[in-house]
Amino acid sequence: MTLFGTIRAPGELVFGSGQRRSLGRIAKKFGERALVITDARLVADAQFQDMVAQLEKAGLAVRVDGSTPPDVPVEAALASAGAARDFSPDLVIGVGGGSCLDMAKAVAVLLTHGGKPQDYFGEYNVPGAVMPIIAVPTTAGTGSEVTPVAVLSDSERNLKVGISSPYIIPATSICDPDLTLTCPPSLTAIAGADAMTHALEAFTAVRREAVPGIAQERVFVGKNAFSDHFALRAISLLWQGLEAACTNGADAAAREKVMMGATLAGLAFGVAGTAAAHAIQYPVGALTHTAHGAGVACLMPYVMRWNAPEITPELAEIAAVTGLGSAEEVIPAIAALFARIGIPTTLRELGLEENRVDWVAEQSCGIARLIENNPRPLPQPDMRRLVAAAYSGDVSLLN
Repeated sequence: MTLFGTIRAPGELVFGSGQRRSLGRIAKKFGERALVITDARLVADAQFQDMVAQLEKAGLAVRVDGSTPPDVPVEAALASAGAARDFSPDLVIGVGGGSCLDMAKAVAVLLTHGGKPQDYFGEYNVPGAVMPIIAVPTTAGTGSEVTPVAVLSDSERNLKVGISSPYIIPATSICDPDLTLTCPPSLTAIAGADAMTHALEAFTAVRREAVPGIAQERVFVGKNAFSDHFALRAISLLWQGLEAACTNGADAAAREKVMMGATLAGLAFGVAGTAAAHAIQYPVGALTHTAHGAGVACLMPYVMRWNAPEITPELAEIAAVTGLGSAEEVIPAIAALFARIGIPTTLRELGLEENRVDWVAEQSCGIARLIENNPRPLPQPDMRRLVAAAYSGDVSLLN
């Protein structure tokens, strides 16, 4: 096999305990007027207020927008951009979980290029560079601090839809695991399971022929030498730290492993892409209004079982970095880990109604970008079997 790799990342990525205190010095390099995007809970947080004070001490004019809602409806991003225009920011700083970081990316696009979020849905539809974005994650899961993706909720489609462009990768990301120490166990579990799913799907994605120009034609090129490196390390770190962080939130070493794992998983799927678990979760999430991380993690063991005939070498590598005895042990072990940290084991537990299984299968097949990234084809009849298995917990349907 000829080695091929591509990676896209922030211009500067800073990781470590206490590194949030570098925000003022970093932001000063990008301008004098900072729009800080966060949510209503974090606005009152002492650590957040300290970061704002840093910015002001560095001489920046600061406006705080604490309006970010969960799952960022397109209307919210449009409203935030409209409200910020009179401030004329030089840069946008996202502080918070994945929704806050995605909101910051979307607002930067709208402030730079105008229009509405729907104008930029899909791949390579942002026409040029956007104003600088700084990302400061306070959860360890989405990897949005390093990815070329902003996911928004589109009420017209009743689905989450992505803006995918290298132009929206943050200019700088500051990953301070201390910011995750107060995350409750349930949020730690959902976010961390999301990160593990990102790493697993990136590592087991389809490997495409590396024709010249593939990285310019596709944001997500499939698995490659660079994404494999980051994904496998992410799986190892999350395997070591996730359950421990859920059990004892004050375990700083576990928190570091989970946040590093989430960031590396973001670097992996930011070029490799995700696959069937994410495709199925989009319609499931629209129907059940459950957390994205819980949905993709619930689906991941079933998707891996479906893909198993095509990913035997990858399963063996995962076994090696997790200390499992064989490739055959990997999928049951991943399922057991997710169950131990409280991830629902079936779509029925997530709240999906049985009479919507066919609709979910149909909608999932329509998300071609993700289905084409899956290592084993999923035509409609097979997708229906996969969704039915994940609904009932009956893995014999996948035989």
